[in-house]
Formats: sequence, C-alpha cells, structure tokens
Amino acid sequence: MPTEKSVGAIIYNRGKYLLLHYPQGHWGFPKGHIEKGETHMQTLRREVEEETGLVDLFQVKGFKEVIHYFFRKQGKIVYKEVTYYLFENNETKVTLSDEHDGFDWLPFHEAMARLTFQNAKEVLRKANAFIEESKKV
Repeated sequence: MPTEKSVGAIIYNRGKYLLLHYPQGHWGFPKGHIEKGETHMQTLRREVEEETGLVDLFQVKGFKEVIHYFFRKQGKIVYKEVTYYLFENNETKVTLSDEHDGFDWLPFHEAMARLTFQNAKEVLRKANAFIEESKKV
C-alpha cells in the first residue's frame, strides 16, 4: 500500500485560526509533503510560504499532533500520516497559491464549524486547548 507523509501548520493570529479552502470543496490547514533531506520545520516553512505567502511564523513549542487516514489516489488506497505543529504569526495578509481558492481567519468555534474533516477538528481542539492552558502559566 502506498504511503505518504506530510506536515501541517495550525496558524493563529490574535485568537483567530487560518483555514484554507481546497478546490475539492473542503476546508483545512496548510500542509505538504516532506521533500527528501528536509526537516519537518523546513517543509512547513516552505509549504506555508508557497500556499499562503506567510513567512513571519513563530513555532509554539510543545505542540505536536499526528493524524493518520486513508484516501484514494489514482484508484489506489493510500495511507497518509500528517504531523501538525502550532504557529503564531503577526501577519493577516494571505497570498494564496493555485492549490487553494479561498481562506479565512476564524475564531475557534467558527473554525470548528467550518473545518470539513473530523480529524482536523480534533487537531484544532487540541491546539486551542494547548493555547488556553499555556495562558494560565
């Protein structure tokens, strides 16, 4: 069975999360395939800049969430693993690549309602809880 590994970024700015709209119709986070020789952070910075134009990213240390799922590609079932990291940024101007046809900065509850896939909602729920917990310290 073919396997794919990717990394994704949950990006927030002043209490709002960045969601991207994919032409296939779903909402999700910036993510992409790890190229040979790249670290997770190198891949994330490259993919986020390519997909959104954002470069001013600050990793929130201590958050890492891995999801697994299956999807169909060219008639074959593919196993995919995506490792998500959490970032804060100070920019709101997004320049989309042709991989996406829309974006939105949304507060947590609106982002939860907008996200299409349950596994993405679970990652966002954990990221938001991590942020809220870190505010208490």
